[in-house]
Amino acid sequence: MNQALAKAQIEANITSRFGSIFKIAEKAPADFLSSGIAEIDALTGGGLPRGAISEIVGAASSGRASLLSAMLADAMTRSETCALVDTSDSFDPASAGQAGVDFNSLLWVRCGNSMERAFKATDFLLQSGGFGFVALNLADITANYARRIISSWWFRFRRAIENTPTTFVVISPVACVRSCASVILEMKNNSAIWQASSPVWQTKNPVDDTAMHLTKGRQISLVKDSRPSSSLTHAYLLRALHVQVKLAKPATWTEDFVRFHQVS
Repeated sequence: MNQALAKAQIEANITSRFGSIFKIAEKAPADFLSSGIAEIDALTGGGLPRGAISEIVGAASSGRASLLSAMLADAMTRSETCALVDTSDSFDPASAGQAGVDFNSLLWVRCGNSMERAFKATDFLLQSGGFGFVALNLADITANYARRIISSWWFRFRRAIENTPTTFVVISPVACVRSCASVILEMKNNSAIWQASSPVWQTKNPVDDTAMHLTKGRQISLVKDSRPSSSLTHAYLLRALHVQVKLAKPATWTEDFVRFHQVS
């Protein structure tokens, strides 16, 4: 009790002379923006963090584009100002529109396969502020090219958005943000779901790879209406993807205990 009083008196004396310096190091409570998929929000502890970089990693047809559309659509329902930097012009507006994306509320920057334009545009958007959700789509670049992206870009982006309400998401074929990413989601397409099959999200425990949890969640479908069309295409046959999502970062502690015994 006496120690607590003494500490309070010391802090009060220092605060009266130098201001509230003790509050500088206090970490604000984590704030999240929903991903639009309840199972992913549960996996990450609330969604995608604001003021930080989240990375979605996956090969082609792993569900990453569908997840991006779901995130954009859900963010717009929450009145977030959204921006998408499309490096390879691979974003499909038709599928995104069917997923609920309102293009009147989206700033879509097409970069024509120019990495330099993509990163400069992303830097401009993050430095300017005012965006609740910003996505950098690097999905169609090669894995080797992604790994060669210099780390200074990611440090600059992380610095620009920390202590802001912006959620910044990078979609890439392999993990390339490295230590600057607060959350990394790895996506894998296990199988395709055709016609009237039930869509299922599958999540993997980041600690125990053998623990698999199957939960029925929100459907991410390429089309809203699967009724036959005069011009039958794959979009009318493929209803959804059976996707496995693994939380690669941050790692979590297990409940197992390790005790060290003194050896005499």
